[in-house]
Amino acid sequence: MHKIKWHGLFFAIILAGTFSFALAQDDTSTDLDRIVVSKSRNLFSGGYSLSAADLEALPASSIIEAVGSLPLDLQSRSPHSGIQADFSLRGSSFQDVLLLLNGRRINDPQTAHFNSDIPFTRADISKAQVLPSASSSLFGPDAIGGAVNFIIKRPQEKKYVLELSGGQHNTFSGLFSASDKIKDLGLRLSIERAQSSGFHEDTDYKKFTTSIASSLALPLGSFDFNMGYQQKEFGAFDFYTPGKNNPSKEWTRTYLLDTGFNLDKDGLVIKPNFIWRRHFDKFQLDKTGVKSNFVSNHRNDTYTPSIYFQKEFLSLGKLGFGLEYGDERITSTTLGRHNREHKSLFIDDALDLTPALSSGLSFRLDDFDSFNTAYTGSLTLRYEILSQNFLHFAVSRNIRVPSFTELYYSDDGYTIGNSNLSAEKSLNYEIGYEIKKERFSFSPTLFFRREDDFIDWVMAGSRWQAKNISGADVLGIETRFGWEINKIASVNTNYTYINKFTNNEYLFKYGPNYARHLWNTEFVFQLPFGAQSIGFTYKKKPGRDGWFLLNARANFNLNKNTSLFITGTNLLNTGYQEIEGIPQPGRWVDSGFRLEW
Repeated sequence: MHKIKWHGLFFAIILAGTFSFALAQDDTSTDLDRIVVSKSRNLFSGGYSLSAADLEALPASSIIEAVGSLPLDLQSRSPHSGIQADFSLRGSSFQDVLLLLNGRRINDPQTAHFNSDIPFTRADISKAQVLPSASSSLFGPDAIGGAVNFIIKRPQEKKYVLELSGGQHNTFSGLFSASDKIKDLGLRLSIERAQSSGFHEDTDYKKFTTSIASSLALPLGSFDFNMGYQQKEFGAFDFYTPGKNNPSKEWTRTYLLDTGFNLDKDGLVIKPNFIWRRHFDKFQLDKTGVKSNFVSNHRNDTYTPSIYFQKEFLSLGKLGFGLEYGDERITSTTLGRHNREHKSLFIDDALDLTPALSSGLSFRLDDFDSFNTAYTGSLTLRYEILSQNFLHFAVSRNIRVPSFTELYYSDDGYTIGNSNLSAEKSLNYEIGYEIKKERFSFSPTLFFRREDDFIDWVMAGSRWQAKNISGADVLGIETRFGWEINKIASVNTNYTYINKFTNNEYLFKYGPNYARHLWNTEFVFQLPFGAQSIGFTYKKKPGRDGWFLLNARANFNLNKNTSLFITGTNLLNTGYQEIEGIPQPGRWVDSGFRLEW
């Protein structure tokens, strides 16, 4: 209780002081245009993004599915509506990707299997970003492979959205969103419901999401408040025991609060922020009770107050300084009761060394109460060789602390954790070239990562156990190509090749579960009657046959407010498994309408 009071008091003092600072200005300040500063701490070159318009056009029923069109290995257990999926970047494990909301860490401390439990709808997201070269020193632990960032849309206008759809496997989805702007205050309420009987026994699901967003314009910037709730109930056939044919069941609930100021006082950026995330999980290994009566219940909470300052200096560039406190807690029938804290300070700097050469530098210190103090950092150099032709080089050191599951888990004879695990460490290097023209872009990147003490589940006797593996080397190439062919047609394609060298003496639970070859291509056609998209995906994992998926979405505008759509995924009815032993759906077609006014 003392710890909760401490960080609550910390944030309350910052919040009260900042609010007074933001409002206690001369009357003349309100006569000026308000400035809302949006700071980016992604000093690394690269990064890929989807706009709100992209999210609507792509053949995807959720924001989780949509980011799979970028250079991200989306390892879905139940892909439709984003019920559960793991993220992998540049050959990382699913635990080694950092999840961000508005640039702030929201990873689940119990297990990264729940990182896709993001309680916001497509109507709430203005941009989704994949940042393969993100650094732990910028955003916090877990960015071994990179980061995925979802940016909440500020309510700026009066707008209503109603979307209903249905399709195969008794699928139904409904979305309603209402937003308004009342003087300086923007408000939005979104509600979404999705359900299906499933494509296979024990793959049914129900999902409910609701969120509230508000943004208040202040004389020096803005105050933002975002809160979401999500509830899922789904069949989890062999989700965590591939090939065992366990008819499992899972229930999750997620609460997420993100609130803070974004202020600019005479060039000094001030950003106090507070994030609270609560997650409930109930898992039943065998819902029939024939094989096992194992049932586990978990609740975890994450509290993260922080404050960041940034100021531009003539000789030092944009110099930033931040403080962060984190408190993670879990109460579980199988993991026990645990809590851990960390205190962090970090600096970053972006400087133009010459008209053609720019640099980015960051450093972070994390003081963990359960692990050793960790130091991480990054350096980026970017040189404009020709007009809109850039060469960049980057190096970073990242860390990840073990999840509560890796440390303390024990189930009915299958899996056991390891409380003696140490933190993962990695060194990342990359060199790349970027060409950016008005209608054309191309960016090949060569990367190398050295991992030490990386954590994976390996066979130990008759059980799977979490262990630190001495080391691994990851080498790869990543390319991104974009071309606006004309006013009607555009194409975006990416290809990633990865080779991972690791200790072969272990039998890994999920095998070498990374994409050796990953290719995505999306064609979008802006026709007079609506946007049409066709997507191709090819994925091949080491030691397994590759698979090819074809997805498409057609939109038909009846008038300026109403449109019909039809979406088809896996149109070629390809048989495949993202994780061996866990079946994936064949052809799945949905259709519906969207009303916007």
